[in-house]
Order: sequence, then C-alpha cells, then structure tokens
Amino acid sequence: MVEIRPQPLIAVRDVEASSRWYQRLLDVRSGHGGAEYEQIVDHAGAMILQLHAWDVHDHPHLGDPGVTPYGNGVLLWFEVGDFTAALHRVQALAAEVLEGPLFNPSANHREIWLRDPDGYTVVLASAYGDT
Repeated sequence: MVEIRPQPLIAVRDVEASSRWYQRLLDVRSGHGGAEYEQIVDHAGAMILQLHAWDVHDHPHLGDPGVTPYGNGVLLWFEVGDFTAALHRVQALAAEVLEGPLFNPSANHREIWLRDPDGYTVVLASAYGDT
C-alpha cells in the first residue's frame, strides 16, 4: 500500500511573514526557510504546509494574485492537539476570527475559523470527541 500525505501549497505575498504567522498559530517550525518558498513542519519534521511567493519561478497554476478571495472553496483545516492552547495563540496573533470558537455537534469537536494574512480561510479543530 502506498502511503499518502497531503502537502498543501498556498501562494502568499510575503513567504517569511506567512511562515512566522503559521509557526506561531500552529506551534510548529520552519523546515526550509526563504523568501520565495517555505515548508512548515511539525515537531517530528513532517511537512504540513508549503508557502510559495506569488511572483517567482513563473508557476502559471498558482493562480492570479489580483483575483480574490484566494483559495475560494478550499479550507486549510488543522487538527490541533491542545485546542485551548491554540485559542491563546490565535488571541496572541490578533488573528481575524470568522467564527467561533464553537462546538460542532456534527463533527463532535471544537473549532475556530480564521482568516490568514493573505485571506485564506484557516480552521483549527480539536480531536473528535473533544467537547
């Protein structure tokens, strides 16, 4: 059986600033670093998100930075181990909260919906059964 791991990539205006924001939000670290491309990794070193500058390397499939909202229909959804600690990080970042924190009875967990600095929708969710 082939193991599959998602490795979402989003295009951003400022890779380094977005990297810092996601590192603080998710309590993770940089796995690559740089002004054009970054890999955000968990504490075990597994990649969880890639960041790519809009205007480098001529990648026509990244989309058009002049057309918003970015990622329309796509949510960056992260299950976090300590939801309460994640809420404190959201507050410390002064992140734009779109909804929550709330309990989602359909998913049987807590969640909070945010907007990242580039306008992408980010959801932080607790584990199933965490009420």
